[in-house]
Amino acid sequence: MPAGGQGFARPVPPGGYHWWYADAISDCGRFAFTVIAFVGSVFSPYYHWSGRRRPENHVAFNIALYAPGRNFWAMTERGVTSLTRDAKRLTIGDSSMEMADGRLSIRFNETALPWPGQRAWPTPISGSIDIMSKSVCGEVFSLDEAGHHFWSPRMAKASASIACSALPGGGWRGRAYHDMNFGDRPVEEDFIGWDWARGSESPEDDTVILYDALLRGGGRKRLALQTDGQELRRIGMPHRRNLPRGFWGVRCGVPCDDDRSAVITRRLEDSPFYMRSIVDTVVNGRRLHMVHETLDCVRLGNPLVRLMLPFRMPRRTGR
Repeated sequence: MPAGGQGFARPVPPGGYHWWYADAISDCGRFAFTVIAFVGSVFSPYYHWSGRRRPENHVAFNIALYAPGRNFWAMTERGVTSLTRDAKRLTIGDSSMEMADGRLSIRFNETALPWPGQRAWPTPISGSIDIMSKSVCGEVFSLDEAGHHFWSPRMAKASASIACSALPGGGWRGRAYHDMNFGDRPVEEDFIGWDWARGSESPEDDTVILYDALLRGGGRKRLALQTDGQELRRIGMPHRRNLPRGFWGVRCGVPCDDDRSAVITRRLEDSPFYMRSIVDTVVNGRRLHMVHETLDCVRLGNPLVRLMLPFRMPRRTGR
């Protein structure tokens, strides 16, 4: 099994990928963000069309800001000349992630595309995010039986502050989470899809993380973890409960106790192969408020879907 650590400088093999993910929900519950930095972008049609020979030539810094009445989305793919990295820092274009002294510092300077249903021109967005946790997890979990895909919940129970002039009030504070995924071949080769969620009952309570993946070779990978920010332990995982489909019909679900209900309280993303929502569910008697994501890998691999992606994920040469 690969060693732990932040992995910013870890080589990515041809066909492989590495991404670093972070999210947060504001203390008031009205705002949220997600950030994902990619080397060998798994969603990139350009990486697929190139034959996936050079992962470092297909990098991207995705940031999504969710606010009442206005959302911002940026994901511009860039080439190898825009990438610099070492053990502590990853830079893609004018955006970066840096891990030092148990703090993940994110700086972003991107161009947000018009949000579906919102009348707006491309908008420059820039700012900073700092994520703090009591400890940083070094444990790595295999997501498939053959050992091609791995996941590490680096900062499962954390806090965040974001500063961005595009946001009302210039920023906010809230509960945060950070993890990373990496592998040596495309996710659509080994997964039909997966549901993932993280959340807690209240800011003071332990964070629960749920992974429920369908494998192409048959069977499932189900993983339920709980952490107080320092110790990570496995817990029981109830049956999957279907959630309502979005506009594009993606099938999604979340573990939920048999005698309780799970509901989507807010949809954040709804695409032909991917959904992100805020979900309330009950696991082992605890009502959890969770960031939830569904990835449909079969749809991701559909040639028609790949032709649609450049409209949301443009590619830019140079920095």
